[in-house]
Amino acid sequence: MNRLLIIGPPGAGKGTQAARISEELAIPAISTGDIFRANIKGETELGREAKQYIDAGNLVPDSVTNRMVRDRLGQQDAGQGFLLDGYPRNTAQVEELDRILEELGQKLDGVLLLTADNEELVQRLLGRAAQEGRSDDTEDVIRHRLDVYASETAPIVDLYAERGLVTEVDGLGSIDEVTERLLSAVR
Repeated sequence: MNRLLIIGPPGAGKGTQAARISEELAIPAISTGDIFRANIKGETELGREAKQYIDAGNLVPDSVTNRMVRDRLGQQDAGQGFLLDGYPRNTAQVEELDRILEELGQKLDGVLLLTADNEELVQRLLGRAAQEGRSDDTEDVIRHRLDVYASETAPIVDLYAERGLVTEVDGLGSIDEVTERLLSAVR
């Protein structure tokens, strides 16, 4: 089975790689951002609840995020596997994901940790910001995002590493090279 997480710093290419890996393995790529948008667009009860937080400029609380992930993982297309991107983001969400999978009679098969040099990531993100006209993505903001990622993600990676689930994959190189490395890690 392919029940996987993909974790990596901003700019490492998680979204691009998640789409490619999910297609190759014929499993859905499940991004919390996509789940939020789908629920908000569909005006579901969870979507309306999440929208209140987002509209107020606040993070969607774990209780709402967890319920959305529980609902999404319970859908038929995720029964044969999935690639989660953006969840879990903290140790409480790791515990909740464990409960969700246990209730579904499933277990996590692996965690793909995309790694990349911070200086390379800063340059990538500055380039993307310029290309997309994101004037708020300054070097200071990008470095802060990388610091936050490192401090928030380290405990999650450590938990999964203790379980023997983490495979580090170099996220630098061409998109095709990184995809091949990731596929080699899960096959």
